[in-house]
Amino acid sequence: MKKEILIGFLIGLIANAIGLYLAATFLGNGDDFTTVIKAAAAENFLGKLVSLGAVLNLLAFFVFIRKKQDYRARGVLLATVIVAVLTFVFKYI
Repeated sequence: MKKEILIGFLIGLIANAIGLYLAATFLGNGDDFTTVIKAAAAENFLGKLVSLGAVLNLLAFFVFIRKKQDYRARGVLLATVIVAVLTFVFKYI
């Protein structure tokens, strides 16, 4: 049970990282990833970019629900909530 939640959590973090990379690549106007991230942080746009990256978590969540792997889906949800809270904290610190 805990192992399944951990697997879902890791998949959620990986999906979020891939989604962030894809969002930065598509919205970056040809700039490399680090340049886009630095510019987004300077313009207070990083939270929105991370939120766009979390869209892939939705896909992972529903795949696990459809396969009746509820604990893995719970891990993905946990990863999404933690990323959202961290984004909120970093924005207001």
